[in-house]
Amino acid sequence: MIDSRSTEDGAAIRRRRTCPQCGRRFTTQENVLLMVSKRSGVTEAFSRDKVIAGVRRACQGRPVSEDSLAQLGQRVEESIRATGAAEIPSNEVGLAILGPLRDLDEVAYLRFASVYRSFETLADFEAEIEQLRAKRAAEKPVEE
Repeated sequence: MIDSRSTEDGAAIRRRRTCPQCGRRFTTQENVLLMVSKRSGVTEAFSRDKVIAGVRRACQGRPVSEDSLAQLGQRVEESIRATGAAEIPSNEVGLAILGPLRDLDEVAYLRFASVYRSFETLADFEAEIEQLRAKRAAEKPVEE
């Protein structure tokens, strides 16, 4: 092997190699599979499309474009791959979705969080809304 590089999205590794018999050079590409372990014990390959489909349901009726959903899916996948783990629990995928979704659309975020975190009472919604308000207030620039 002469050289090894990961692709920009981290989903594959490109390796430059030399044949030991003939001396010719060639490139191989090794795909890095990211696996998700579910609560039931089942393990399946990570799917950006599945992330986008779940978020799309939360965004139904909201002014969120398909491009925004695709960007969110990419951000989620990048953050998960950045952990370096080959297998991650499904709840970490949900956690990786919450931050970017909160930035994208607060109503869609509440919808997603209510299912993901199993809200059972109105107090659960109120507490989450209060956290959103506190975050928004903390992000406002201080006027002089």
